[in-house]
Amino acid sequence: MLKLRIITAICLLLFFLSALFFLPPILWGMLLLGMTIVASREWCTLGQFNTKQTLVYLIITTILGGELLFVLSEVVDVNPITTDIVWPYAVSLVFWVLIVPFLLTLSKPARNTAMMMLIGWSVLLPTLLAMYQLRTIDPMILLIFMSVVWISDTAAYFVGKKFGKHKLAPQISPGKTWEGVMGALLAVLCYAMALGYYLEETISFVIMLTFAVIGLAILGIIGDLFESQLKRQVGIKDSGTILPGHGGVLDRIDALTSTLPTAALIYLIYSHVTL
Repeated sequence: MLKLRIITAICLLLFFLSALFFLPPILWGMLLLGMTIVASREWCTLGQFNTKQTLVYLIITTILGGELLFVLSEVVDVNPITTDIVWPYAVSLVFWVLIVPFLLTLSKPARNTAMMMLIGWSVLLPTLLAMYQLRTIDPMILLIFMSVVWISDTAAYFVGKKFGKHKLAPQISPGKTWEGVMGALLAVLCYAMALGYYLEETISFVIMLTFAVIGLAILGIIGDLFESQLKRQVGIKDSGTILPGHGGVLDRIDALTSTLPTAALIYLIYSHVTL
């Protein structure tokens, strides 16, 4: 299983990097929209939608995602760091900081279909827009922010496996430990400091970057826990089977959904403040 996971991860990384740096904007947008639709189908499983509800949800998601992406592409073509469509990122931040921590405390699942649909759009659509806009600004910017999640996840896994004794949320995700969280935060702290040194920025910038990166890592952990809770509530291990050894698309982007919209918001605000 580990070998399969590694092979799939390498293939995904090579495909992603090729798309990130070489695809024209229209194909990049189509790729992101396709990923969002697949993730939406998996969300229907987590929400336990029936066939009719699933069809309606996928149609609305495709229309909403396509329309928002079209509007964003038109705007960023003129000014990549525009804040004209910043509201989805703000909605995402409020959702992950204020609503999800409350949902994580619930012992019984909230199975209101309309609510699950709204939550799904709050999770997926801001991520779609953030990945498009950050890539338009600079592909390296998107890669830097995504690396925060990858480094955090990797450090948490290996540190937790080696030293983990104290469970973080045993009822939600028994494999996650506080030691893993500490390892993740230490790893992203080193990443932020190394990045600041590489960019040759001021001390104040490095400090701000460090706090931002640590905040994103914490949001990533929350995003991971939230999807784990939803899967546990419906009694499944993975959100899908499209990625051998890794499960579904949602399993791979759970932490990104809680970090990338906030990363985009932080970057846009910082860019406008320093202009």
